[in-house]
Amino acid sequence: MKEIDINAAAQTGSVPTLIVAIEQGFPREQRIIDDELAAKFLPVGYRALIKLTRIAPLRDWLIKSSENQVVGFWTAMTCRKCYIDDRVTAAVSDGAVKGIVNLGAGLDTRVYRIPILTSVPVWEVDQPQNIAAKRRGIEHALGRVPPHVTLVASNFLDDDLGSVLEKQGYAGDLPTFFIWEAVSQYLSETAVHETFQFLAQAPAGSRIAFTYVVKDFVEGNNAFGAQKFYARIRDLWRFGFDIEQVPGFLEEYGWRMLEDRGYDTLSQQYLQSTGRDLPTMEIERMVYAEKT
Repeated sequence: MKEIDINAAAQTGSVPTLIVAIEQGFPREQRIIDDELAAKFLPVGYRALIKLTRIAPLRDWLIKSSENQVVGFWTAMTCRKCYIDDRVTAAVSDGAVKGIVNLGAGLDTRVYRIPILTSVPVWEVDQPQNIAAKRRGIEHALGRVPPHVTLVASNFLDDDLGSVLEKQGYAGDLPTFFIWEAVSQYLSETAVHETFQFLAQAPAGSRIAFTYVVKDFVEGNNAFGAQKFYARIRDLWRFGFDIEQVPGFLEEYGWRMLEDRGYDTLSQQYLQSTGRDLPTMEIERMVYAEKT
């Protein structure tokens, strides 16, 4: 059984935000996602790199390099954020949910840059070192942590998620939107089930948007053309879902599948309008579900 490297997993938390920040170097009509805060949330060293990528050939080379590691990487990192943005914005706007819990928040800027999301309380949960980095990024960008946000330091493997959130003021009695982006693959199967045991207690009408990696890739049965990338993460990623079993897994914990989408369909929605031609990733998918 693979041993979980918590520190290595934590170090990946800034990568999606870095990609989003570099994306801002494209003209607005060519951007997959708009995010004026991404660069400000990142450490100083990253901000220097972002300035260099304003030079188009260097930016293009960097994107091509990411694609050499795993096909569709750039599209996945950006399109999944657009998708979650749309789902959580709609759920808050129509009053379906009354709060947001971002599990594995990393340096994500969503709840700070989308105006409607400031109308509900937010709990951002991540490992202590990531929460410390998040606090520094927020203070650099905004001066202070906004009053609607509570930063929660927690180890997903060892802590009881419900207890940790309760101590930070999350009562769990109102419909909540849960975000679980790029987390499950780093966890043990036991930790994934424990997370869903917590989610099983959510009130009816709650929503969740989460990514998952295909089980065949995690277990080495199908590299999907990403052999180099698999060699890098084989000791880091531990859990994957069987696509056919996701609906039943959710039902076991009282959730109903609304969508399970591949990045080929997400790219049609979010990339096509930019006029850019980028490949799509096959190893990860996006789920949207509702608590019954």
